[in-house]
Amino acid sequence: MRRKLQLDVRTEKIRSSYLSREVQLTIILPPEYGSKPYPVLWLNDGQDLPSLSMEDTLLRLYRRKSIQDCVVVGIHANEKRLQEYGTMEMADYNNHGAKAGLFAECLIQEIIPYIRSTYNVSKELSKNVIAGFSLGGLSALDIAWNYPEYFGKVGVFSGSLWWRKKAYSKGYRDDQDRIIHHVIRKSAKREGLQFWLEAGTDDEKGDRNHNGVIDAIDDTVDLIRELKEKGYDDDDIRFVLVRGGEHNQTTWGEVMPHFLRWAFAAKTVVTG
Repeated sequence: MRRKLQLDVRTEKIRSSYLSREVQLTIILPPEYGSKPYPVLWLNDGQDLPSLSMEDTLLRLYRRKSIQDCVVVGIHANEKRLQEYGTMEMADYNNHGAKAGLFAECLIQEIIPYIRSTYNVSKELSKNVIAGFSLGGLSALDIAWNYPEYFGKVGVFSGSLWWRKKAYSKGYRDDQDRIIHHVIRKSAKREGLQFWLEAGTDDEKGDRNHNGVIDAIDDTVDLIRELKEKGYDDDDIRFVLVRGGEHNQTTWGEVMPHFLRWAFAAKTVVTG
């Protein structure tokens, strides 16, 4: 009889001097967690793990041996989410994301050292993946870009790539005012960094340039164009377009197995 796999799910709280608050973490350890250094997923919006069915998804993938054993660190957001997620470069035109730099420092200087000192996780770039959803996806991308010495892969689910420094009514232009596109355009390529990007055809209804394509898809395609201008190719970028996909945890949970297989692909055993 096959032994039942079971995850070890733990809750931790750390006091952040950068955010001046307690940050809750949900840590999901793989079955038979041991002393080896495990790949790790640093996941924004960790409070959404239940609505994403993350535990069931991990167990299903482990049973099928579809992914390597990994540690998931879900970083909970709270009512300050709109200020703590964004881009380190600047707040948006509404002054949202004003604490994005402080959140990044909290992750790099407090959360990661705590997890590395408490759990058996790898420091190898290829085994450190950061990801998030919507505004948390923008945050994950921004942090990966600004701290390439910590992360080898980044996942962005329905990312808020529209994040802009100018209102539409104030002469907004795509080529100048989307902040993360500008950040990537003006800086050097982050060698070795890989990108997984998802958008749903029903993420939204907006079509600011009236080209028949919703903004969520346009912004993602334009981001990919910026990355390719930097020298990244199709081996570095995975774009998943979900037909009928919506801007919610149901869609993100359904596409999560695809992301996890990309991020933590099981090692192929060669015989003969």
